[in-house]
Amino acid sequence: MDQIDEQAAAAVSDGEGAAPLLPAASRYAGGAGPGGREGLHRIAPNNRFARVGLSFSDLTPGTWACLRFGLAFDADEAAALAVDAVAAGFDFLAADGASLDLDHVPGLARSLLDPHVAWIPGPALLGAEPFRIAFRVPDQARGVSVTLRSWRNTGDVAVADPVLRLGAPDPAPAPRRRPLSGEGLRFDYALAEDVALVLRGQIYAARADEHAARVRLVYRDAAGAEIAPPYANAVSVPGLGAVINLSAQPQARRFTLTLRPPPGAAAVALDFGAWEDAQTASESELIGQPELALEDDFRLESLCDDDVLDAPAFLARLADRLGLPEGVPASWRAGSATGAAPILARARDLRTGPDRSARIEGESVLLALAGLPDWTLPQAPDWREDPFRSVAWRLAYQSLTWLLPLAAHPDGAARARTIAAAWSRANPWSQPADGLSLHPAALAPRGDVLASLLTGGDEPTRVEIAAEAARQGFALAEIVGQNTLARALHGIQAAAALLAVARALPGFAFAPYWDSLSRDSLTHGFDSLLSEAGAFTDAAPVRRLDLLGHGQAIADALGETEPGPTIRRRVEVALPGLAGLIDRGGRLPPFGDAPAGLDHSAWIARLSSRGHSQGHDLVAERDAAPVPEGRTAGMLALRYDGMEQGWGHFALTHAAQSPHGHRDCTSFTFATGSRRWIVEGGGAEGVEVGPARHYLLSPRAHNVAIPDGCEPVAGSGTLSARLTLDGAQALTLSTNVHGPDYTHARLFLVLDDLSGMAVIDRFVRVGPSLSFEGLLHLPPDTLVALSSPRRALAQQEGRRLEFFAIPLKGQAAGLEVAIGRSDRPHAMQGFCATGSGGLRPAPVLRYAFTGRDTVCGGVVIAADAGAEQRLLRLLADDAVRLWVEE
Repeated sequence: MDQIDEQAAAAVSDGEGAAPLLPAASRYAGGAGPGGREGLHRIAPNNRFARVGLSFSDLTPGTWACLRFGLAFDADEAAALAVDAVAAGFDFLAADGASLDLDHVPGLARSLLDPHVAWIPGPALLGAEPFRIAFRVPDQARGVSVTLRSWRNTGDVAVADPVLRLGAPDPAPAPRRRPLSGEGLRFDYALAEDVALVLRGQIYAARADEHAARVRLVYRDAAGAEIAPPYANAVSVPGLGAVINLSAQPQARRFTLTLRPPPGAAAVALDFGAWEDAQTASESELIGQPELALEDDFRLESLCDDDVLDAPAFLARLADRLGLPEGVPASWRAGSATGAAPILARARDLRTGPDRSARIEGESVLLALAGLPDWTLPQAPDWREDPFRSVAWRLAYQSLTWLLPLAAHPDGAARARTIAAAWSRANPWSQPADGLSLHPAALAPRGDVLASLLTGGDEPTRVEIAAEAARQGFALAEIVGQNTLARALHGIQAAAALLAVARALPGFAFAPYWDSLSRDSLTHGFDSLLSEAGAFTDAAPVRRLDLLGHGQAIADALGETEPGPTIRRRVEVALPGLAGLIDRGGRLPPFGDAPAGLDHSAWIARLSSRGHSQGHDLVAERDAAPVPEGRTAGMLALRYDGMEQGWGHFALTHAAQSPHGHRDCTSFTFATGSRRWIVEGGGAEGVEVGPARHYLLSPRAHNVAIPDGCEPVAGSGTLSARLTLDGAQALTLSTNVHGPDYTHARLFLVLDDLSGMAVIDRFVRVGPSLSFEGLLHLPPDTLVALSSPRRALAQQEGRRLEFFAIPLKGQAAGLEVAIGRSDRPHAMQGFCATGSGGLRPAPVLRYAFTGRDTVCGGVVIAADAGAEQRLLRLLADDAVRLWVEE
């Protein structure tokens, strides 16, 4: 253990920069304990329970902070390749020490055990440098409690000298807040008769206040008429009606409202606001979106208990809980014979065109799922099938989305309904045949499918499918009401599927509640993911396009009822910016997850085809009226179309990078002479686990710069300046993705005809030495040769591209080419994704510079000598020199 302690201490170097905050206290539990000296801690292998607690105070709200510590594992650690060997939990605190239930902290992920979490990989995926976790300090926070927790580790883990460094204020817009002053906040929900709703949330006030805010309740009957108070759990106040007081003592206080409806109530409106007669404004707000659920007797866990219930038995128990002596009312299925048009299937059709995942050959059903080979469905599947050992295939299989193309086949509709009923019988809620069937990626599309299969068919089968759709609706409602996935596409999909189920079962007692819950979730989900100005929170172009596809499908389903028109307007505003990023070959820049095999231009054409013919051709439309530039939130593209030279394309991203996404902020792609030269490592969507996925997400698979071997952390970049030079564009970015220890800026110099470009990085860090490396990824079939320590040549299909490293401050430290380096998992380099779950060797050019305090340099990339000379002259321009000296 002493050797591990020494390794952890050695991992922490004497960094200069922002003054560090030291933990005020350390707490241990579950087998964790102190190391051999002050600042050293040991975490025993005791999943969840072994933990070290560290408290930091005096945080500066609105700034980016970076937690930094050394790590050392046992030499025989079995979880060496795990991406989650240890968990780092974060609990942010108000000034009086109250815990804040924030729904989003940039840089961290929501969690159940701790409010927010960052995952620490095993030793095979870590370098020798200290581990760093960056996050934006919430505006309400003044302190944070960090819990380093055992997760998958099988041996002791040593943690050395944890410190928290504060950086500069975040230039990006702050996360949305929900103030209760002024108009306050209003929520409207439909009710299931005689069933209470439970709403949970947290109120925060700038100062502790026993009467920080109030909630005014109004219940209405089915005709919309107000039902007069008194109401259960509320106090009647003259001039206000029925109200509930909300205390903020301490400053952040959780509340639970049990909304027991009076007889005849069909809906409830909740008006959150400040007390009208308060002498001073309390400056109170809701922290996050409130959670909503049915009372405990009507939760899935309570309804199913430990019994193995098929779907009809589930409905019978539900009727019994409601006190219905005659069993399941026939009215619950009234109107279900028409089914509901699938919403998520429409989004998939926009993405890939007609669904051909299932077809009938003779007596057999052949499935083509997740891009894998055809597979024949057994006559009596047991629903545990996993022929390709693929998580993606299992999710697609359990989603039952393939039943829709099967139902569209002649004589396939009855077969699809029979299979759906068989799936229901084989999957009681407490004992699913495959646990992955409960994942939102399978659950949401399955609910959408079941809702659409209620049309026609024989009565017994339709009754089974309707009962299963209702059971899926309960599961979806619990997911949607918890808001855990509210900031993810899975959350949008769950809400859309819940809407489809509610529409398919209009007579069901809980359908009105599901409809209002889904609409509320869609409203707030799109507020989080897509602004009115068309700005996205997701950094990947393909995921942005996926969001727009879902938005259009949902807006079409909602018609003129809200939030349909609002979502439609946002889609229409955002789509042109994404369309402007497409290159002449019809591809979006491959930033973030970029699955292979998608036709991006056709996808956008389908999204853009309202009022156009089915053959609407976005690329042909651009050819007729070429646009030299495309821009969307955090991304920019330049293009050139030349008859002799061929087309050229340049794209960059400075979008925020998340803790579990691609570390590609400031990465770029470049094409000239109708050939793509600088590319990305590729998306990790088809690569499920292990070093390959870790590599594809890491900065080593992207065209970025890395200082002193310290990989980038969460953060973003800002397009700080744009200059028009003689025949070129200069774009400068400033970033915080290297933490508060480094000041970083990146310059792109792009010739107007895209025959060449230069990428220059500038790092500032006070200390005895400073170095950085830059990476350039090239296509797999490219030949790369080094001709000197500063010059390289690439060749593909008879075309050449020159690379020339140029130091502007400091010294050049050489070039090297790596292809297929895999000797150490944490240092993998020279691969690209195959698109089918594997990696393919591809050349990556590494260039480096070194110096002291400030180092600035980069690479000139040119298709010919003339372009190189033009770029070198432009780099000597006064504007560029001023940027270097900043």
